Amino acid sequence: MDKYSKLLQRAKETKKESKRIEFKEKIDVNSTGDWCEVIKDIVAIANSGGGIILFGVKNDGNYANTYISNIFMYDAANITNKIAKYTGVQFSEFEMSKVDWDGNEIVMLGIEGVSSPMVFKIQGNYTNEKGKQCSAFSAGTIYFRHGSKSEPGDSDDLRQFIERQIKNIRKSWFSNIRKVVEAPVGSQVKVLIQEPKGPNSNNSKQIRLVDDPNAPVYRKIDYDETHPYRQKEIIQIVNEAIGEKYQVNQHDLLCVRKVHKVSNNPLFYHKPKFATPQYSQSFADWIIEQFNKDHLFFYKARESLRNLPKKSRA
Repeated sequence: MDKYSKLLQRAKETKKESKRIEFKEKIDVNSTGDWCEVIKDIVAIANSGGGIILFGVKNDGNYANTYISNIFMYDAANITNKIAKYTGVQFSEFEMSKVDWDGNEIVMLGIEGVSSPMVFKIQGNYTNEKGKQCSAFSAGTIYFRHGSKSEPGDSDDLRQFIERQIKNIRKSWFSNIRKVVEAPVGSQVKVLIQEPKGPNSNNSKQIRLVDDPNAPVYRKIDYDETHPYRQKEIIQIVNEAIGEKYQVNQHDLLCVRKVHKVSNNPLFYHKPKFATPQYSQSFADWIIEQFNKDHLFFYKARESLRNLPKKSRA
């Protein structure tokens, strides 16, 4: 629940509801009316980019001292089904947890934002405690958060939703561009068209793996060619390149591999099922380049490994 910790802290400090924070004093899990109101808030928060609902808190931000364990024990799949009943969307991007509120235990429902707005397809009708017919939402409406309220959306809400999605897409683009820019020397960037995974799909391509290196598109990777060196050979290549400036040993290589997560880089590292790891020429070139940039490269790797948790050193 770390992703919602800032919102929870803000709620504790302000004691107020907001666009991303909703208080619920209690909930009767057997009440259609209670569920209609909660689902309205879940949908509105999800459409507005995500947020939290705090069960067991009064509208003024004080602890309600009500029984809310019933919602914590409620099956999350049933909540998804209730949302789907009114929206047609199997929304399950939420988490339930118990959190502290002024020294008391309450329940927090963390809700993720959606990439497409959820629209209510049927009316949210129910009968209240006084026997009066009520409606939490109407069919065909899209709800958003307006301050501390969940209300039908307007053109501004849709504009903000689109702008938020564009911002998220740009963030994803820049993140991927950063990965390319920061990739080690010798890396190759390839753009692949994702094909359907199902073998019976009309658009799926059937291929045959061959050992022929001249095969046009797909061929089996020969790691003895791409990663021909064992640990001893890598050390020898590096030591020959850097000369008397430093003599690399097995522990140096281990520190570099752990600290720089070389095992996660298929360009540098390959681990056969029944043999010792194999390394590529690109890995040797990268190590040499790092040392030439900073002659303390191996020393820093040793120090960094020493500061890592024990599980990460294994």
